[in-house]
Amino acid sequence: MNPPPEPDPPRTGTGTGTGTALPGPGANLPALRGHNAALVLGLLRDAAVAGGTVSRLELAGRTGLTPQAVSKITARLRAAGLVEEAGRRASTGGKPLTELRLAAGAAHAIGVHLDGEQLTAVRTDLAGRTVSEHTVPLDLSHPVPRALDEMTAAIRTVIALAGPPVLGVGIGIRGPLDHRTGTLHALTGYPHWSGCPLRAELTARLGLPVSVDKNTNAAALSILAEPERAQDPGAEPGPEQEPGAAPGSQQPRPLPGPGGLPPAGPGPFFRPAGLPPAVAGDARSFAYLHLGTGLGAALVLDGVVHRGGSRGAGEFGHQVIALGGLPCKCGKRGCLEALCLAAVERGDLGRAAELLGVGAANLVALLDVRGIVLGGRTVLGAPEVFRAAVAAALAPDGVPVGFAAAGPRAVAEGAALLALAPLFSAGPLAGRITG
Repeated sequence: MNPPPEPDPPRTGTGTGTGTALPGPGANLPALRGHNAALVLGLLRDAAVAGGTVSRLELAGRTGLTPQAVSKITARLRAAGLVEEAGRRASTGGKPLTELRLAAGAAHAIGVHLDGEQLTAVRTDLAGRTVSEHTVPLDLSHPVPRALDEMTAAIRTVIALAGPPVLGVGIGIRGPLDHRTGTLHALTGYPHWSGCPLRAELTARLGLPVSVDKNTNAAALSILAEPERAQDPGAEPGPEQEPGAAPGSQQPRPLPGPGGLPPAGPGPFFRPAGLPPAVAGDARSFAYLHLGTGLGAALVLDGVVHRGGSRGAGEFGHQVIALGGLPCKCGKRGCLEALCLAAVERGDLGRAAELLGVGAANLVALLDVRGIVLGGRTVLGAPEVFRAAVAAALAPDGVPVGFAAAGPRAVAEGAALLALAPLFSAGPLAGRITG
């Protein structure tokens, strides 16, 4: 009996936003044909983000699939409107190779950042590139039903914009929360949200799959998805962004190998226009520190977001560094977040940056991460102040400090990637999110 035909690639997400790290090589087994299609699609997405294309022969080499299997998979992806031909490339022998690329404009995703005071929503293409942005005030201190109504209205505004179908919505919000169910716990500063099934509420209201994760984890995903650089990990940062480029946009960069197919694994960090050079170094283990209306972190260890035993890792702001110090919204005293926010409130950004450096040095000493990425509204309002202070604190360890390429959109763009992850569920994008 012939094996069943390979299923078409999924057009909508599951809404879990968790992903599962699957083996890199493809498998020529009927039971894994859906996995193989997602793997190929993920490699095409990585090439699109880097500004390149790829041939079927190269896809076969990267996946371990036979050229015949890749041809069948790409034919199905083309029929689904997810892949398109991009011309031919001269071959050293035989017929010219047909270049393929992701049809990035075939569908969109929505990424939302809720920082407690405002909602920022971006609409992205399949490569995760922002095509439109919408920001409105949204106070999480409002009663939950009212805030949910305001949230829904703002997201619907972005969904209604002209464009292709929207596959799903990703939400980045402060923790603690359960990303598997999308249920909020006692959000620091907003305890009345505890127990709110945010994913279920928004799924019912929007009629789309919804993923929910901590804002810092979403930002870390956007960093992991940045274009990769053709250089040794310890090399100096490459050329700056082209003048006049939109903040957070990426210019195509030359990549090794024919067709520009990027190497496996996350790349170094880039910088948005107008910010200091980003870090070089080992991009597979880093911490993202976010200082805005609160202070939190995401931990990326060996290229994967680390969640901890109870999935609450990253409450960086609630390490006590001053016994009997200022009261914190979490109920403790002397937390790093309370001290940083107090310094910001009195206009002493230098002191806030110094305190952030102390916390970053503690984190490096504990986990031996090899890079620190800074973000958040407060940091990006005075980037050099914070970069200099944190870099000084980390100078003895030689750990570089930089900024996410997406700048102020890092959380929202990462949230959009949460919504896209099920489409690439067997590829590098989804594999970087642990369950």
